[in-house]
Amino acid sequence: MNEIEEAIELMRNGKLIVYPTDTLYALGANIFIKEAVMKIYAIKHRPLNMPLPICVSSIDEIKKYAHVNEMAEKIAKKFLPGKLTIILYKKDIIPDYITKDKIAIRVPDNEIALKLAREFPITATSANLHGKMAPNEIKIAKEQLGRNIAMYIDDGKLYGKPSTIVDLSEGKIKVIREGAIKKEALYV
Repeated sequence: MNEIEEAIELMRNGKLIVYPTDTLYALGANIFIKEAVMKIYAIKHRPLNMPLPICVSSIDEIKKYAHVNEMAEKIAKKFLPGKLTIILYKKDIIPDYITKDKIAIRVPDNEIALKLAREFPITATSANLHGKMAPNEIKIAKEQLGRNIAMYIDDGKLYGKPSTIVDLSEGKIKVIREGAIKKEALYV
């Protein structure tokens, strides 16, 4: 069993992993296992009213889990896979313990992340304690999260700037957080 298969198997059994994206290291769990998702909130000390973003493997996958409008389709085709998180209204398949209403979705431009997310959507929150430095190196994640994690996948030093978050749920661009992609680039 290789590292990717092992990580998928761990998540299939409700365990947490740390994996690389195209921006920072993320904390991954199978979104359909409530206990695993609740573990993330506990380990990170993340407020329960802060929904978790998810990672999927393609733009087509986004359509399985969220209502994609014309603007979202246009932005997704231009920037994904890439350093962008898009917020859309969720479909019923997404459990309410992930989010009640809107879902933040990533398709990172990182082969490891995409391979992991081909099996099932995974959480995509940064692998840090809430409010602490987001890790661009695996050692930073290990220092903060320690033995709570079943597996750390080391992909070296990462880009280090978080993804840009944009709410496209109403069919227009609303930048929530400017990150790796500049705000102006979204309006082209």
